[in-house]
Amino acid sequence: MVSTLSDRSREISVPTSAGITVRDVTLRNGVRLGYADRGPRLGPVVLMLHGYTDSWFSFSRVLPLLPKDLRVFALDQRGHGDSDRPAAGYSIDHLAVDAVQFMDALNIASATVVGHSMGSFVARRMAERAPTRVGRLVVVGSACTARTAAVAELAQAVDALTDPVDEGFVRTFQSSTISGPVPSGFMRRIVEDSRRVPARVWKAALAGQLEYTPSTVPLRCPAVVIGGEEDGVFPAAEQRALVRILPNATFHIEPGLGHAPHWEDPDRFVALMR
Repeated sequence: MVSTLSDRSREISVPTSAGITVRDVTLRNGVRLGYADRGPRLGPVVLMLHGYTDSWFSFSRVLPLLPKDLRVFALDQRGHGDSDRPAAGYSIDHLAVDAVQFMDALNIASATVVGHSMGSFVARRMAERAPTRVGRLVVVGSACTARTAAVAELAQAVDALTDPVDEGFVRTFQSSTISGPVPSGFMRRIVEDSRRVPARVWKAALAGQLEYTPSTVPLRCPAVVIGGEEDGVFPAAEQRALVRILPNATFHIEPGLGHAPHWEDPDRFVALMR
């Protein structure tokens, strides 16, 4: 199938000065992905991959703060945001193929890839399977694998979900990932986006993360690992273990931050990322 692009510009809860446009593209595999983009057409590319049940909006507090010369794309991964919700294909491998085909569709040869939580596993798989496409890697709120005690407990709760997914459950889940307050309007949109994800995708996307095992081949690209000292999903010890298997990684574990540093302190996050 030929990749196709369409413009879905609409009202979004970010400063208009950020110059963000919301669009979609249909990939060669037939999956339509929504995305937001910002910056000059020929600028160096940054590709941002959100976490579990989030959307491109996860990076909305960061996008206006990034250097203006960068071309930044923030995806809605399959099953999330405004993207298609196919019946299958929620492994980390499938999501990584989607991201590479997205780059193909937009003629992006190489990018700095930023991945948060679930998106961090996708970014790492991209770097493992398509190393020429990932020039630099920024890994946020991650671990060697998703198989931690907190995720195992979450999996039990997710297994019982039915549609529509309960708002109280979603709010509790998303609030548990941060260690301090975020703007109420931002969190409201985060919860709304998670509630749009059907229960079957909650289950399939979490199963895909639990199945992920990193390659034994060392990554070639330089990496930055950014985490919060108060992360309750992937504790500090898990983050340090990740750095040990990334030979070219610089590690920043930030006091006072939880699982989503880019939500909690976007200025500090951008400074570390740069």
